[in-house]
Amino acid sequence: MKKLVIPVVLLTVSIGFFAFRNELTDLNKFHKSPLNSGGSQAARTGAPGEQNCTSCHSGSTQAGTTENVFTVLDANNNPVSTYILGETYTVNLALTSSPSKKGFQSTVLTGANIMAGDFTAGTTTQINTSTVSGGQRKYANHKSTSNSSQTPLWSWTWTAPATNVGNVTFYVASNISNNNGQNSGDQIYLSQHVISAPSTAGVEENEFKSFFKASYNSDKNGVQLNFNSLKADRIHINIVNLSGKSVVARTIGIAKIGENSEFVPFSNQLPKGYYVVNMFLNNKALSSKIVVQ
Repeated sequence: MKKLVIPVVLLTVSIGFFAFRNELTDLNKFHKSPLNSGGSQAARTGAPGEQNCTSCHSGSTQAGTTENVFTVLDANNNPVSTYILGETYTVNLALTSSPSKKGFQSTVLTGANIMAGDFTAGTTTQINTSTVSGGQRKYANHKSTSNSSQTPLWSWTWTAPATNVGNVTFYVASNISNNNGQNSGDQIYLSQHVISAPSTAGVEENEFKSFFKASYNSDKNGVQLNFNSLKADRIHINIVNLSGKSVVARTIGIAKIGENSEFVPFSNQLPKGYYVVNMFLNNKALSSKIVVQ
C-alpha cells in the first residue's frame, strides 16, 4: 500500500502544476495582447478616476489632439459643438495614421464627472459599462472586426442629456499598435473633446453660425474660406475625406471681428472627390463640403 502513495501524490502535484501553468498561460495571453481585439476593459480612457491603455500596454501616453479625429454629427450629418437636450447624435472617431492594428475607448462626462447621456453601439463599435467613483459610466470600444486599417472610422450613437448639465467632455484613448504580439511598442494617444451646453445665444450669434462658406480653388490648389466672427480668435481647420480621414489639419491665423476671407493653400494635390471642411472658431465648429476636381 505504501508504494502506491508516491505515484498518487506525484499525479496530484502534476495535475495541479499543469492547471496552474494553464492559468498563467491564459493570463499572459490577456495581458500580452498588443490590443484587446474584442475591446478593452472598461474605464481605460484616461478620464478622471480612470486608468488608460498603458495599464496593459507598456510606454507613456501622448497627446492625441492631432491623431484622434473626433466629430459629433447631428441628424443632417453636420458637425456640432453644442448639444440639444435629448437629441441623438452620431459620434465618429478616425485616426490620422492607418496602422495595421488599432483600437480605442471613449466615454462622455459632465463637469461633475458623471456620465452625460447615453451610448448605443454602432456596426463598428460595442458598449460596455463600469462603476467609477460611485457612478456608472458607459464606454464605446472597437470590436474584433473593426481593429484594423480596413475600418476607416468607428461610429456610435450618443443621446444627449435630457436636462442642461453644462458642457460635457468626451474622453478618447486610442492605441496605434505595432502588432508584434506583445504589450510593448504600442503608441497610446489621449484626447478630450468638449461639447458645449445648449446655447442661450441671441440672434447675432445665430447669424454668425449660419454664415460659413468653403470652396475649392483649382488654379491655386487650395480652399477659400469666407465667414463672420464675433471676436478675434484663432482659426483651426480640419479637412476630412468621406472615409473620415483627416487630409489637412492646421491653424491658419487669427480671425478679425466681422467679415473674414482666408485662403488656405494645399501642400499636395488632393485626390479628386468630395471633402468636408471643418473650421473651429470661437469654440464653435462649422463645416462645409467642397469638391476637388
